Amino acid sequence: MFRGFLKEYSIAWKDFSIVFILLFNAFTWFYMTLPIIDGFLSVLSTTSANFIIWVAYYMAIIGSGIVGSILSSKISRLHLLYLWIISGVFTSSLLALLSNFTTTQFLILCVLLGVSFGLGMPSCLAYFVDSTIVENRGRISGIILLTTNLCAPFFAILFSMFSLRVNSLILAIWRGLGLMIFFLSPEEKNASRIKKDISFKKVLNNKSFFIYFIAWFLFCFIDRFEKGIFTTKEGLLEPGFYSFMLMIGAAFGSLFAFIGGLLCDWIGRKRVIIYGFIASGLAYAIIGIYPMLISWYVYSVIDGIAAGILWVAFLLILWGDLSQSGNSEKYYAIGEIPFFLTSIIQLLSAGVVGEIQAASAFSLASVFLFLAVLPLLYAPETLPQKKIELRQLRKYAEKARKVKEKHEEKGVKG
Repeated sequence: MFRGFLKEYSIAWKDFSIVFILLFNAFTWFYMTLPIIDGFLSVLSTTSANFIIWVAYYMAIIGSGIVGSILSSKISRLHLLYLWIISGVFTSSLLALLSNFTTTQFLILCVLLGVSFGLGMPSCLAYFVDSTIVENRGRISGIILLTTNLCAPFFAILFSMFSLRVNSLILAIWRGLGLMIFFLSPEEKNASRIKKDISFKKVLNNKSFFIYFIAWFLFCFIDRFEKGIFTTKEGLLEPGFYSFMLMIGAAFGSLFAFIGGLLCDWIGRKRVIIYGFIASGLAYAIIGIYPMLISWYVYSVIDGIAAGILWVAFLLILWGDLSQSGNSEKYYAIGEIPFFLTSIIQLLSAGVVGEIQAASAFSLASVFLFLAVLPLLYAPETLPQKKIELRQLRKYAEKARKVKEKHEEKGVKG
């Protein structure tokens, strides 16, 4: 059945397996590093250094992503991907094998962890783009994000059962499993065509890219800033209730990452992204105007839906669509920056958000998210219109065929 699904959407089983292993392994490994870093920081009792370590980690991801996108035009993509996975195994092993850390040593290890994730991520996503076609990219993206999010509770339970050192060893082994792609004999997808080495300036001068990038940055900034209010504003939410809200949001986000991917292939990326921004603005408007208990539940659901839709569109689909005229590594290297940069901004603003009135912050967030829709109206659709019309025509033809068969059956019986 699943092979039939892949055949229908023009992707070979081998190609799907490779991109799934690459992305699933990388995403889960990244999310597994976060609680491990938190755990080591609590053991080291370096509260004053937490900020520096987290900033260094996220900056290492951003910087290494840019460097990796430059290297991708100079060395074989597959060689870079293999080195990327091996570096993750090595850095994770250092956490497990070294007995004691000073704050400086742990800072260096966190930088190495960031580099081990960021360096090959643009090439990984570029391989994903070259292995899929534009009209099936949303579906495949949705499957990958849904599977990643469904596995998150399993890893959380697993990590709660063992010590930090054992968890670090699990992290190293898990990253090493990404080398399974070697047994599938991956190919250089871009070897058969001329690969243009575009500059970062040309990427940023792309009007379509710039509009979507600003919208993505605005969403990430508001999301991080408002989540900071939830965690730092005393008396706003009980810790247990906030954790429950996160669970609700994660569940709906996972489901709608998949649904959002389907919609991106069906009605186009632009409309789905606009719907995501409207939903997010609506969620903040509800708790800003009616901060009652039921409003928080509604907010959790709508915010989770919006996050799932926008994550699948911006993290996996959109930058690959926009990079059809050249290599996609640099598009992804820049496009992923808001996701990590706004985490740094959240750390920087931690001392400020406690002074802001929650209702005003939520209302302003909804206003800015609704305003972000205006420039998106002038952004182009990255899914070709012919693909949308062809898919709708196929659906119409299928319905017509079923109606015809139904009438023919009635005629035979008559």
